[in-house]
Amino acid sequence: MKILFDTNVVLDVLLDREPFSEIASQLVSLAEDSTIKGVLGATTITTIFYLATKVAGKEKAKEEIKKLLTIFEISPVNRIVLEEATKLDFNDFEDAVLHESAKYSGVHGIVTRNSGDFKKASLSIYSPEELYKILQSVEDQSC
Repeated sequence: MKILFDTNVVLDVLLDREPFSEIASQLVSLAEDSTIKGVLGATTITTIFYLATKVAGKEKAKEEIKKLLTIFEISPVNRIVLEEATKLDFNDFEDAVLHESAKYSGVHGIVTRNSGDFKKASLSIYSPEELYKILQSVEDQSC
């Protein structure tokens, strides 16, 4: 299963935001061990770098980005993605760009804590808890 992680889920892990960090960390671990194919939008990387630089400095931000790049595939943001995003009736353009980037990369769904931001999505949208339960039931069935 190929899943795009919304920026908020990654930030939950990196910033240890309770009570969200535990389930988000479990999902990142599943991407790390290739149980799922984790994908990040290119804009997620730039946003995380910006925020991490403000909190921890440039060198620490670079370290965190390098770690993410070893775990996740990166979904591009190019002209096609941006043009398609402008056609969507999303409230937030950034979410529209992530959605179209995910579609362009052939993901099965998006995991986010803000499912309301993706009401008009054509992809499956999962909360971290929903996705984890689905992955657990698939794993249980394969045993």
